[in-house]
Amino acid sequence: MERPRVRTISSPNGSMQDNGRFNGFFREMTRNKTIYLMAIPAMLLLFVFNYIPLAGLVIAFKNFKAGNGIFGSEWAQPLYANFMVLLSSGQAVRAIRNTLLLNALFISTGVLVEVSFALMLNEVKNHWFRRITQSVSFLPFFISWIVVGIFSYNLMNYEYGAINNLIAGFGLERIDFYTDASLWPAILTIAVRWKSTGYGAVIYLAALSGIDPSYYEAAEIDGANHWQQIRFISLPMLMPTVTILTLLAIGRIMNADFGMFYAMVGDAPLVFPTTDVIDTFVYRGLRKTGDIGMSSATGFFQSILSFVLILCSNAFARKIDSDSALF
Repeated sequence: MERPRVRTISSPNGSMQDNGRFNGFFREMTRNKTIYLMAIPAMLLLFVFNYIPLAGLVIAFKNFKAGNGIFGSEWAQPLYANFMVLLSSGQAVRAIRNTLLLNALFISTGVLVEVSFALMLNEVKNHWFRRITQSVSFLPFFISWIVVGIFSYNLMNYEYGAINNLIAGFGLERIDFYTDASLWPAILTIAVRWKSTGYGAVIYLAALSGIDPSYYEAAEIDGANHWQQIRFISLPMLMPTVTILTLLAIGRIMNADFGMFYAMVGDAPLVFPTTDVIDTFVYRGLRKTGDIGMSSATGFFQSILSFVLILCSNAFARKIDSDSALF
C-alpha cells in the first residue's frame, strides 16, 4: 500500500519564517512586558542624549557660525579642512600622543594594582577587617577632583608645600613640581590609583566571590599553598573579567578625564609636554579661538580612533580566548 503523498507548499520569500519570528518576538514582549516597560525610560534617555545629538556631527565638516545654526552654516572647503587643522597642529599631535600614552599607563597600572588589591582582600579571613579596609579604600572615589587638585597643590607647592617642606627639613633642594614635566606621568598615575583602586577592586572581588569554593578545597587537599591557589585558580578565573574590563577601558582610551587633568595641572604651560591631552587642548582652543568646527572634528576623531582600537583589541582577545571577547 502506497503511503499518501503530502504536498508541502514553500514560500519563496520566506514569509512563513518571518511570521514565526514575529510571533516569537510578540510572545517574548508579552511574557516580559513588565521588564520592557521598565526599560522604556532608559531607552528614551539613550535615544535623546546619544542618538539625536549624532546629527551635530556635521559641525565637524562646516565653518560653524552660531548665528546661522548647525545646518545653516556653510560647508568647509574642503570638507576635511577642520581635520587638517587638527592634525597639522603640533600641539594637537602632542595632545593625541599624551592622551594615548597616559591612558595606556592608567589602564595597565590599574589592572595590576586593582587585581592585586582584590586578591589580597580576598585572602583576609577577618571579615570585620576586610570590610573596614574595603570601605576606606572605596572612599576616595567619591572625592571630587577639585578637592584632590587643591590637596595635591598644597602638597607640591614650591614655597610652602608639605613635600617641599619635608625635603627642605632634610637639607635637600626643593622640587618645583609645576615646572618639571617629566614628573607628571608618575604624579597623575599615583593620583588615579589612589582615587580609583578601591572602586575597581570591587568588581574583581565580586568575580572572586563567585568562584566555586570546591576548587580551593580540592587544591588544598592536593597540597597547594595559598600562592599556588592564587596562581592556578584565582588568576585564571579572573582573566575573563580582566579582559572585558580592559576592552571597555580601551574603548575610552581617547577620552581623558578633563576634570582630573584641569584640576591637577590647571594652566601650567611648562608641564603641558606630558600632561596636555585632547580634552584640555579642545577646551583651550574653544576658550581662545571659539573654533567649534575644529573642536567637533576633534571629538569625531576621538570616537573613530576609539572604535578602531576596541575592534582591534576585541579581535586580539577573541584570538586568545573567544569566551573573553565582547562580541
